[in-house]
Amino acid sequence: MSRLSRTFHALRARREAAFIPFVTCGDPDLTTTRDLALAYLRAGADVLEIGIPFTDPLADGPTIQRASERALAAGTTMDDAFSLLSDLRKQSAAPLVPMTYINPVWQIGYDAFAARCQEIGVDGVIISDLPPEEGQEWVEAGKKHGVNTIFLLAPTSDDARVERVAQCASGFIYAVARLGVTGARSDVPPEIGELVARVRRFSDTPICAGFGFSQPDQIRQTITGTGVDGIVVASALIDRFEKVGREGAASFARELKAATVSEAV
Repeated sequence: MSRLSRTFHALRARREAAFIPFVTCGDPDLTTTRDLALAYLRAGADVLEIGIPFTDPLADGPTIQRASERALAAGTTMDDAFSLLSDLRKQSAAPLVPMTYINPVWQIGYDAFAARCQEIGVDGVIISDLPPEEGQEWVEAGKKHGVNTIFLLAPTSDDARVERVAQCASGFIYAVARLGVTGARSDVPPEIGELVARVRRFSDTPICAGFGFSQPDQIRQTITGTGVDGIVVASALIDRFEKVGREGAASFARELKAATVSEAV
């Protein structure tokens, strides 16, 4: 059983959903990223998603784009991301999931990238612009090296794509809660319940929802209404970090994690 599988199994036993905060590697520098990531883990994060900055982040809204621009301006590289992930693995047993795009993975080579992930203790990888129809080579490389492949599914995904993802995804399936790019919102997206129900018809792999989650009540309502196994929060945490710094963002993370506990599920 993988670290991600053990984590979701334990959360289900406690009647909790996973809280998955997102941090951008190198924003505004590597030391700050490490300290912020560890603060989120102390605040109760169950899984940590680490964004690897990329020059053309198609899926990201303005908040994450700003974070990526700061990281790139600081000279952050893929090697820096691997070093950060290795450091975090030495300090925490929580699952670590880098998010990247296909171009840098392809340049390194699927097998070499997966092998490096295994070496430093990465649990799963999100390649946000890799469609499942073209992802088999990466999926096989990940399996070879014990690295889960986390595919995204949008509300517009037809049943053929949902079934394909259900067959090849591992760790968890990332359900995009709303159309468009990332960014904090205050509503409960109506599309997510129908998407989760369709995924459940094809798979018992855990489902985590992301894109637009920013408030505890919104998270509670989404978990209660859909039964998702976890919530990813990115832009809202970056916004909070920009305004009030690490401790303020960590305090907010504790509020968000509290929304995933038993009375909310």
